[in-house]
Amino acid sequence: MTTKLFAVVILALALSACDSSTTPEGATNANRTSSPSTAPIDQATPAPPSTTSSAAQFKAGDKVKVTIAGKASDATVVSVDEKQGKVIVKMSGGEEKTVALGDVTKQ
Repeated sequence: MTTKLFAVVILALALSACDSSTTPEGATNANRTSSPSTAPIDQATPAPPSTTSSAAQFKAGDKVKVTIAGKASDATVVSVDEKQGKVIVKMSGGEEKTVALGDVTKQ
């Protein structure tokens, strides 16, 4: 009984995935003929990231405070990865850790 039910569910999912009645929004706009009364809608473009982000304020050698598990500790920045939003810091005990940019503040 469960095998038949499972087969019916799989078949229903396969058919719904292949359903051609729903099309992506981009495909429907490409297939429409533009009439003179309709104007294209301008889409907002995302603003480029500002250069004054939190990653730009840290550089190797900076003394910072790092929050790990709710506890602030002193550390020194080893390197900054702006793309991933991570900072590698050397803790006051000599241990290196990778932490999120949001967990690092300048002293």
